[in-house]
Amino acid sequence: MSGKIKNRNAANADSISGGVSCDERILRDCHQLYTDPDSGLITVAESVGVKLLPPRKKITVMLMGNHSAGKSSFINWYVEEHIQRTGVAIETQGFSFITSGRKRESLTGNATLHLYPHFKPLQEFKGVSEYLSTEICTSRQKRFSLVTFVDSPGLVDGDMKYPFDVDEVILWLGELCDLILVFFDPMGQALCKRTLNIVESLNEKHGDRLRFYLSKADEAGGESDRQRVMMQIVQELCKRPGLNKCGFDMPTIYIPNPNKPSRCVNQVEEVCRTIERTINQTVQNTLNSLEKDCELISEAITDTIHNDRQTTMENRRARCKSCFLTLLGFSIPMALMAILVLGALSKDLLEMTLGSEGTEALSLYLTPMVKVFDSLSVEQQLYSCGGLILLSFLLLLVARFSFRTRPTLSGKQKRQLQEKLEYVQEVVKTKKKKLYEDYLRQSVSDHDMDL
Repeated sequence: MSGKIKNRNAANADSISGGVSCDERILRDCHQLYTDPDSGLITVAESVGVKLLPPRKKITVMLMGNHSAGKSSFINWYVEEHIQRTGVAIETQGFSFITSGRKRESLTGNATLHLYPHFKPLQEFKGVSEYLSTEICTSRQKRFSLVTFVDSPGLVDGDMKYPFDVDEVILWLGELCDLILVFFDPMGQALCKRTLNIVESLNEKHGDRLRFYLSKADEAGGESDRQRVMMQIVQELCKRPGLNKCGFDMPTIYIPNPNKPSRCVNQVEEVCRTIERTINQTVQNTLNSLEKDCELISEAITDTIHNDRQTTMENRRARCKSCFLTLLGFSIPMALMAILVLGALSKDLLEMTLGSEGTEALSLYLTPMVKVFDSLSVEQQLYSCGGLILLSFLLLLVARFSFRTRPTLSGKQKRQLQEKLEYVQEVVKTKKKKLYEDYLRQSVSDHDMDL
């Protein structure tokens, strides 16, 4: 491995705490901030109607190509353990997930889907569930602790029948994978039409994730033979719409063998650098997403509190309006009754009932209305009474509907929202800042960090 790669890994190893690299700890802590059952961001976001997805703790790298292209051999070399079977025959008939763990174990079918919940939709593809497997090993070589490899079936043309729609499954996995490595075997079916068709489809949406390599380059003969093979592959790829771009890159790689030295330039370390760049970009994207999600949750909580305050004010206005209309509705029949009483009862009886001062006050306010009422005919008086009673009924009806209010948050709910807002702003953002500083400290000096 080159000195540059070693230096980078050494810098990351300096940040190891208890055998966990800095990048691994950052991704793990970010994942924990989202998924904590009590105070995780997903739980907090759901309380204000926001849906979040937790970040993954590892990147996913899918290897594809024609059969015997060296995909499984590369995984074994990267992990530095014999995990995948290799050979000229089509050894990988299904999709195999290779990841690091606490102990060596093999899982199949539903156990694989249970380990990777985001891959559960795979079971919708007919027949594929029986051809899923997971290999867990304890290796921590290179950056394997942060990588999940997906070893896909070898692709061939002709009468080869797969037990499931391999093209559709690879395209679906391409949606979730962070990196797609395409291996072309110069000694096999490098120009396999099935491989080229899938690559063309993947390039339409995920061209930035595709990387092309001429594998087993040490078996392609001399330098001129390798160049001729590469030219054929590149020409065939460039015939496809979307792939005829400038600067097409296809490094030559092969698995180093001290017992079989070769003069062929080996760029297999470039694959390691590509994986490492993807890991670094994933760490940055995860931290940036954490910042954005914190802002999204804070904004949602603030809006919820503001909307509740607005609703409370509207409810208060509705209650005042309802009380006013209710008072007015009841005052009309009372005034009508007072007019009838004042006109029907004698002054002596009123004074006996209300007293002289009460009688004078009632007369002062109602005498003009009594005179107007007395000037009307009996029929008009009846219509007036009916109209006033109807008006009173309508006012009371409007008051009833005006009294309808919208639900608001209780004092306890407001306190909980405020606590959640403070938790996101003070705890999560502070944690994110600390994690970002830890990440940057791997690449820059403490003096630069203070600037």
